[in-house]
Amino acid sequence: MHELDRTDRRILTQLQIDGAISNLDLAEKIGLSPSPCSRRVKTLQDAGFILSTVAILDAKKLALDMVAMISISMDRHTPERFEAFEAAVSSYQEVMECYLITGQSADYVLKVVVKDMSAFQQFLLGKLTRIEGVTGVHSSFVMRKVLDRTALPI
Repeated sequence: MHELDRTDRRILTQLQIDGAISNLDLAEKIGLSPSPCSRRVKTLQDAGFILSTVAILDAKKLALDMVAMISISMDRHTPERFEAFEAAVSSYQEVMECYLITGQSADYVLKVVVKDMSAFQQFLLGKLTRIEGVTGVHSSFVMRKVLDRTALPI
């Protein structure tokens, strides 16, 4: 297992701020020469600390104005039922996040992004409620995004 040192943590922090930063700029920011910096990034990738590098898009500019948090209850708590549900929601582009939870009356919480109420209705009735085993759906709509972080506290 790779043990993170101070330099690794600085690299990961910078990459969370700007995943598209050049190796030259990254090396300069953390005080390494480019070659060792590149090797460290590769080691962090190989060790699984860096899963992927993505672009974070502006949902509003893409006319995806509605965010819903949906609590899902299942009829049976079996591995097969959960696997089938998870496979289904994983195939839906509208589902941004899916969590199996405890401590609530629901089994899952989904974060869903759609264009508007009509698109939400189509998603809900055409996809979500058609998954075998779904017995309860409770939707809450996001009025305002207060905080949305992608960077983990390192």
